[in-house]
Amino acid sequence: MSPTTAERPPLPWALRPLAWLALQLHLLLLGAMSVAWNAAALLLYPLLPRPLGRRVGRAMVAWGYGLFWRIAACTGMMHLRAEVLDTLRDEPGLIIVANHPSMLDAVMLVARLPRSACILKASLMRNPLLGPGARLARYIRNDSARGMVLCAVDDLRDGGQLVLFPEGTRTTRRPVNPFHASFALIARRAAAPIQTVFIDTDSPYLGKGWPLWRLPPLPIRFSVRLGRRFAPTDDHLALRDEVEAYFAAGVHVPQPEP
Repeated sequence: MSPTTAERPPLPWALRPLAWLALQLHLLLLGAMSVAWNAAALLLYPLLPRPLGRRVGRAMVAWGYGLFWRIAACTGMMHLRAEVLDTLRDEPGLIIVANHPSMLDAVMLVARLPRSACILKASLMRNPLLGPGARLARYIRNDSARGMVLCAVDDLRDGGQLVLFPEGTRTTRRPVNPFHASFALIARRAAAPIQTVFIDTDSPYLGKGWPLWRLPPLPIRFSVRLGRRFAPTDDHLALRDEVEAYFAAGVHVPQPEP
């Protein structure tokens, strides 16, 4: 049984509108924090040298996401257990690979990993409301597969960490979607180890196909656990298959909600 699984008393109907409103306010808070930081990052980007900008940008994103989770825990709406990631936070040149059950997965991991970079769509990097913070943190664009790999390798060699979700999108086929091989190729070229991370949840909230307006069972619980560490190999496709099989065997599949 997943460590996040526990009996939830049904929420009284009279409280459901208030719970729905509170949950939407949490997402609004996350969005407002993002817009505020991106406005500041827009001003800082031309002023800070690249190494300092990268360090400040990543640390501030981690701090903001950590603040969001602390607020969510205080309100009782969401609970995240991710303390195990603290053992990785100061380790340079590390690829962190995780399964992808929810839209909040990157928010969970980056909150504990202030050295880490994510790979983002090029359109998001150009977005005036979301892009400045990502550009300041020197997150990696995916508009060119070759360019993405080269930038990721350079970042890892420069002491950064890389957070990747090899499923490519939120899980639609249990236990995991087919994995892309880019993480294994990056690991081979950077000679970087791959640390597997499992994200467990018994909630369908913000999974693939979950509408924002639908109220899930509360509280929403997530738990993060460390898995096996894989060394890079010359055969990156075989490594991809091995890591995918490891996740397929180790992911906690939630029970369907009634």
